[in-house]
Amino acid sequence: MEVQSKLKLYLLTCLPILLLLSSFAQAKSVKYCDKKGNYAVKVDGVKISPDPVARGKPATFSISASAGEAINHGKVTIDVAYFGVHVHTEIHDLCEETACPVSAGNFVLSHSQTLPAITPPGSYTLTMKIEGENNQQLTCISFGFKVALFSSVSSI
Repeated sequence: MEVQSKLKLYLLTCLPILLLLSSFAQAKSVKYCDKKGNYAVKVDGVKISPDPVARGKPATFSISASAGEAINHGKVTIDVAYFGVHVHTEIHDLCEETACPVSAGNFVLSHSQTLPAITPPGSYTLTMKIEGENNQQLTCISFGFKVALFSSVSSI
C-alpha cells in the first residue's frame, strides 16, 4: 500500500510539469524570411489547434507577436507549400485577423480556416508576410505544420 501512495504522490507532482511542457510543445518555432532583417514586428511563436491539422475541420493559427509602434492598417499574405511546392496564396486585411489599430507592444494575429477534405496529408510550410502602410514589409516568417490523414478530433 505504501508503494501505491508514493506512486500517486509522484504522479501528482509530475502531472503539472508534464502539462506545462506539453503547452510548450504545442508552440511552433518560426524562422524569419531574412535572418538579417530588422523587422518592425517580432514574432514570438505560433500555436496551431488542432495539431496536426485535420482535413475538413476548422484549424486556428495563432501568431504571438510584438510591434515596435502602432499599426493602423495593413495586409497579411499567406503562402503555403506542400513538400516545397507552392500550392496556395491568400491575402487578408490585417484588421480582419486582429483588432486595429494594433498598439505598440504585444498582440495576437489569429486566422481560422477549414482545409478541404481532399487536402493531401503530409508536411506543409506556411510563409506569412505582414505589410503596413505603403506596402512596407513589417515582418516575414515561415513555419511548418502537418495535415493528418485521419482526424484525431472528436466529432461529438
